[in-house]
Amino acid sequence: MARPKAPILNAQRIRATALALVDRVGLEGFSMRKLAHELDVQAASLYSHYRTKEDLLADIADEIMSGVDVSGFDTGDWRHGLTVWARSYRSALAAHPNLVPFIAAGPGRRTEALRRADAVHGGLIAAGWPARHATMIGASTKYLVVGAATNSFARGFDDDVRVYRDRYPNLSQAHRLSEHAAAIDHESFELALSAFLDGLTQLYASLVPGGHAQPPGSPEEGE
Repeated sequence: MARPKAPILNAQRIRATALALVDRVGLEGFSMRKLAHELDVQAASLYSHYRTKEDLLADIADEIMSGVDVSGFDTGDWRHGLTVWARSYRSALAAHPNLVPFIAAGPGRRTEALRRADAVHGGLIAAGWPARHATMIGASTKYLVVGAATNSFARGFDDDVRVYRDRYPNLSQAHRLSEHAAAIDHESFELALSAFLDGLTQLYASLVPGGHAQPPGSPEEGE
């Protein structure tokens, strides 16, 4: 029996090809018609696996969110849990920045996103945070992570020294930022995260009698 000329179309192959296409052309440039062309099939073939483009993107978003780690809350240390969650969340989003607007719009009914939101909220509540503050902490962490994953501060500057040399003396070294962008963006995120957690630690102590950021024997945050 002759082997098929093209790989068999299945949901996993559709998702992988769609994600690669979004990574390349962005959400605005993505369509089921273009995806069908990439897969060398008729667009109608895709709809037997996914009813709409949004359903497909939701499944892709779930796959990306499955790599976000919320296990840090299992220790009972809310600060460690937030640290692990925020770092892995940023890494997952930064790997596919073109999909961030879709993911950041909200969990909706996406299973993986809701599971992680439930774990984060539950971990904060279990640590003694009032429900209202737990909600705001989850939202604030998301704002921090999404901003860090979407934009690069360092890459936003031109690498031509002449742009800054005479008119902007305080930015005389700005042309060098792009060559150190990865380190600057990483360290800037860590600085913002640390300052955010320090502020929450003070708030926690004022809200929760005997509240501590790290229970005895809990793991250090580390790098």
